[in-house]
Amino acid sequence: MPLYKRKVTVSDGEITNAAHLTLRQSLLPNCLVTILFFLWGFAYGLLDVLNSHFQTTLNITASRSSGLQAAYFGAYFLCPLTISGWILRRFGFRVTFMTGLAVLTVGCLLFWPSGVKKSFGGFCGSMFVVGMGLSTLETAADPFLAICGPPRYSEIRLNLAQAVQGVGSFVAPLLASRVFFAHTVDTDQGLKNVQWTYLGVACFVALLIILFILAPFPEITDADMQNQEHVIAEYNPGPLRKQYTLFLGVWCQFCYVGAQVAVAGYFINFVKETGRSAAKASDLLAAAQGIYAANRFIAGFLLMIPAVKPRYMLIGYLGMCCVLALVAALTRGTTSVAFLMLVFIFESSCFANIFTLALRGLGRHTKRGGSWLVAAISGGTVWPSMTGAVVTAHNAHMAMLIPMTGYIVGMVFPIYINLIQRERMDMHRATTVGIVAANEKEVELERNPSLADKPQAVEIQEADLK
Repeated sequence: MPLYKRKVTVSDGEITNAAHLTLRQSLLPNCLVTILFFLWGFAYGLLDVLNSHFQTTLNITASRSSGLQAAYFGAYFLCPLTISGWILRRFGFRVTFMTGLAVLTVGCLLFWPSGVKKSFGGFCGSMFVVGMGLSTLETAADPFLAICGPPRYSEIRLNLAQAVQGVGSFVAPLLASRVFFAHTVDTDQGLKNVQWTYLGVACFVALLIILFILAPFPEITDADMQNQEHVIAEYNPGPLRKQYTLFLGVWCQFCYVGAQVAVAGYFINFVKETGRSAAKASDLLAAAQGIYAANRFIAGFLLMIPAVKPRYMLIGYLGMCCVLALVAALTRGTTSVAFLMLVFIFESSCFANIFTLALRGLGRHTKRGGSWLVAAISGGTVWPSMTGAVVTAHNAHMAMLIPMTGYIVGMVFPIYINLIQRERMDMHRATTVGIVAANEKEVELERNPSLADKPQAVEIQEADLK
């Protein structure tokens, strides 16, 4: 009998076998979801190049071009807190994935008329719909990877999936500089290339919808997570208003993502100030994204070492981002570019570690908490806008002080979990839940605790007969 049956929806109050998935049993669904990470990594990586390209082709300022980021990440503020989060809690992960893919397909198709009209407003609107689709996908994907499988491997799963996202972010600017805008960086042909690119993405996404309809997929409910929390720590999370770890995690995610988007979004402007061409700047952005993706893989493997705790990695990496961003802003020439590229190394594992550490111990609030953490990605609307304003008024080097403040104010979360919540963080890291497959009897007892005495009486009678 399979561990989980194929269902389209499952009641969020039902305890399912999916809470007991082992590493091997969770491999297939996690791999399917990881495909989605490449999608929004590609979209995000292309966004940074489009930002710089539109400044030239459509004759707009750096501050106005930040409207692309505002449209994309504005959808992250709207959807997870409203429709996406509701779909996840009401219908489950599978339906949320299919909904997000459908909206993403529509958004990609809208790039075609926007390119025909050469409308920057149209591109911003199209990017908003793309952001709606991707934020809906991420509302389900990030929590799913965090909770699907043994809890002790939560950070490893999300870091490796985020590494695949980083590969998409690496491939996108590389294709943009070598294929899309190689000889058309200042011509209308570049806009036509954008149209064809998003048309191809739309076709690929439509195929993924079919895949998620047909593939076997576990549904993990809030009741599963409440039960799992009791097994790990015999702990009742209490009401949502007392989840201070979650609230600080959301704040940290908001600040970190805003700073990350600002650095990547104005990296090309930063490099061009050192005398390099736009094509060379795109190549360096691709290299930085490649370093970023590689270090996510490295971080995932480092977390397999028991002594390397996620809370240690988070406070160390985020602290280095603060220092390196400051040095990049204060230096000039090749040195400043090198230090800014080093920021990408230490950004690598921050998102995944913030997300998984903030979800620990939430129990029945896990899906709602995951929605809030995804909504925190809307920080990408705030810091890039401020950074773009400084780029327009002064220069990109001075503007890097803006994302530096994002890293600094986000440090409150890693400091809190290392000083106040370290036992709770480490308890989930050390648990054996999901390491050994649970049998059907244990699952049935969890569903119906009142039956606990009856099976024990039967076992005693059988033993006496022997």
